[in-house]
Amino acid sequence: MTGSSMTGSSMSGSVAAQDRAKTGPNPAPGRHPALANLSAGRMVDLTYPFDSETIYWPTEAGFKLIRGPAGMTERGYYYAANRFVAAEHGGTHLDAPIHFFAGRHTVDQIPLDKLVGEAVVIDATAACRENVDYQIGVADLHRWESTHERPLVDVIVLLKSGHGRHWRNRERYLGTNESGSAAVAKLHFPGLSPDAARWLVEHRSIKAIGIDTPSIDYGRSQRFQSHVALCGHNIPIFENVANLDRLPTTGALVVALPMKIGGGSGGPLRIIALTP
Repeated sequence: MTGSSMTGSSMSGSVAAQDRAKTGPNPAPGRHPALANLSAGRMVDLTYPFDSETIYWPTEAGFKLIRGPAGMTERGYYYAANRFVAAEHGGTHLDAPIHFFAGRHTVDQIPLDKLVGEAVVIDATAACRENVDYQIGVADLHRWESTHERPLVDVIVLLKSGHGRHWRNRERYLGTNESGSAAVAKLHFPGLSPDAARWLVEHRSIKAIGIDTPSIDYGRSQRFQSHVALCGHNIPIFENVANLDRLPTTGALVVALPMKIGGGSGGPLRIIALTP
């Protein structure tokens, strides 16, 4: 060894100093560096609770929580466990691409990077208040791009119709309080026009798309062409998204994680946003 050689402890100290120079001061003990980003923003829950009032498509039975045991055990600790029964599509949920296109992603096949990303909010509230059957069109998307001077690329698009204000009123939210297949013809709520869906998949590159109504296709749809266009290009769809009025037009980070049902066509979705 020469006189300039470092001992093991002095060498590790030098490496640590270099690391601090690159990354900044150490975070507080027990605090992961990623949490610093969370504390700088505000988390918004975009998911409705799943309970007996959760709105499902008229042909579905809805969410059922089957109560199990709950109470103190003979060994002295409290224990509770329930079961639930629910359709894949209802409440705040994800439509996997296979829902409307054979051979496309099932829930468990959707890449995670499709479910996490910057959200942009397309606000069509005014038009939807005037017309409950309004279909958000290509002009609305062009208007957003012109206003914000950026294309709809590598983002999660969230369509704000304002229809979520009716969530706890099934008749107002769906357009009918009836159930069964005959009720489907009586649905009324806004959606995305098929032309706009095709424009997004043919001329833009989005990660996913969501809306604050029961379906990406408007209530009067008979052929669900917006679903078909989006699903055919493996675009995940989020429906019955809550609290879009609490998000900024740009800049929110969305994390949308569905129940990972193997082979599923959809599933309950817990979606949150971190706002600046």
